[in-house]
This record gives sequence, structure tokens and C-alpha cells, in this order.
Amino acid sequence: MPETESQEVADIFRGYGMSEEEILPVVKAISADRDRWVDFMMRFELGFEEPDPKRARNSAFTIAISYILGGLVPLSPYMMVSRLPVALGISAVVTLAALFVFGYVKGRLTGIAPVRGGLQTLGIGGLASAAAFGLARWIS
Repeated sequence: MPETESQEVADIFRGYGMSEEEILPVVKAISADRDRWVDFMMRFELGFEEPDPKRARNSAFTIAISYILGGLVPLSPYMMVSRLPVALGISAVVTLAALFVFGYVKGRLTGIAPVRGGLQTLGIGGLASAAAFGLARWIS
């Protein structure tokens, strides 16, 4: 939607106090080159920077390790306890505790109240876990 996107570019410049006469040629110049226009919108409207291709391997490694370690949290009780109902209970408690701790740390890093962040993550993660458990029970 070029019209809407042009207005968004103009709005960005209005925010800098530019007049309509000054904005029009700038918007035309930016929107004349599609790559420059997309780059401008990514940076100034969405706040995204172009990713560094050298970081792709590190990001992939970090994500892989995170999935492995994150998956071990709910699975570790099943590796240590032979009775499945007991392992399920321990897994639920450990997972909920991990969700709260993760949310607490996220809250400290993002500036929201840590306890609130912990409770939000616990609530959302707990509901998602309960839904997945219920769906698996319903299917099997």
C-alpha cells in the first residue's frame, strides 16, 4: 500500500518538525528507490537493523542450546524417577518454577516489575503447557 507507506514516512518527518513543503520532496526521493524505501521503513518505522550475516551461526548455536536446555527442564524428572505419575508431578512443579524464574529475570532485564514478569510468564506458560497436555490426553 504505497499511499499508506508514504504517509507513514511523512509522519516520521513531521515528528522532526519539518514542514509539508520540505517533506514532499524527501518522501518522493525515498520512495523512488524500493530498496531504500524498505530500508528506511525497517529502520525508522519498525526500529529494525539489517542483521549481520556473521552472527547467523552464533544465533543458530544459541537457539539450539536453548532448546536443548529448555527441553531438559520438563524431561529431567522422567530420567530420574521411575514412577510416571510421580515424575509428571515433579515435572509440572519444576517447569512452573522455571517459568517463574525466567519471567522474573526477563522482568528485571526489561524494566517491568520482576514479580509481575514472573507471574505473567508463569501464567502464559502454564496455560500453554496445560493446553498441550490436555490436547495430548484427548488425542491418545
